[in-house]
Amino acid sequence: MKKVTLQENEAALVYKNNQLINVIFKGTYWFFLGEKVERFNTSEEFPNLYEGVFNNDLLKDYLEIINVADDELVLKYQNNNFQSVMNPGVYAFWKGKNPYKFQKVSIADYTIADVSKVILEKPQLNLYVRNYRIESYEQGLLFVDGKFIELLSAGNYFWWKNSQTITVAKGDTRQQNMEVNGQEILTKDKVQLRMNFSVQYQIVDFIKAFAENREFENQLYIIIQMALRTLVGTMTFDELMDQKNKIAETLLVEITQKAERLGVKVIDAGLKDIILPGEIRDIMNQVLVAEKKAQANSIMRREETASTRSLLNTAKLMEENQMLYKLKEMEYIEKISEKINTISVSGSGNIVSELKQIFTK
Repeated sequence: MKKVTLQENEAALVYKNNQLINVIFKGTYWFFLGEKVERFNTSEEFPNLYEGVFNNDLLKDYLEIINVADDELVLKYQNNNFQSVMNPGVYAFWKGKNPYKFQKVSIADYTIADVSKVILEKPQLNLYVRNYRIESYEQGLLFVDGKFIELLSAGNYFWWKNSQTITVAKGDTRQQNMEVNGQEILTKDKVQLRMNFSVQYQIVDFIKAFAENREFENQLYIIIQMALRTLVGTMTFDELMDQKNKIAETLLVEITQKAERLGVKVIDAGLKDIILPGEIRDIMNQVLVAEKKAQANSIMRREETASTRSLLNTAKLMEENQMLYKLKEMEYIEKISEKINTISVSGSGNIVSELKQIFTK
């Protein structure tokens, strides 16, 4: 005979002639020759090696059989803490002896209803869960198998990975800028210009922008481009240069109306640059120089006229007033005297009288 002692966390299968005849737990047992005893740890999973005996009437009463289908997962917890994921297959644990709890979930549909986000963020679930994050300044649109489902606000979203195709189109809710640069356009009088235009816009209807229109940004770019080309093509070069400050205002009205179909609000628009061809630029420079020269000549003639008129008025006053004439004469004598550094005197002895005669003659 053979003696076998089982501890608290042990169980054993007893075989005779390769047939299972008993399942035993903690205690001391004696067995005859020919009886085989196989021991197990009851706190561990029953080995898959023994899947063939799961249907044994004697054994299945002691085992908790878990069948996981192809569209299911089982989450295994120990002491209320998540431990691992059980893939499709058949699993067995000792009833009332193992420390585990099991949660079976269906992944046939992408939605997750009964699993907390804390568990879904565990690395063990990375292979089974899709994760999308929408920032505070974004909105998203959820498409399942190409069909629009719902509008997503800011947050962290989880969906099961299955045969369904999930796409999230995200857009920025903040004001954005679009540059339409290097547009080579002919004016009405066939002058070729290069223009740079800028537009500030904001997405206000995400369903229109992403679900009802394809590549709304490209469409908005084309709307701006065509509106700019159409407007410039109806104006001559001179009209364009005279009214360039009004171009942005005119385009803003037209672009705003068409952009509403894309779910976009145009906030502002501006013409940044008008780049002229080299020949036109040279001509414009010559015109500018000529204009400035004409202005300078006009100013000089005006100043000369004013100066002459002032001299004439002064002459009339001095003719009518001898005292004013003498004062003016003394003023000029004083100015002449300031220029004299030295005086050489020669002649008779009455020098002072001679000087007086010179200056008062």
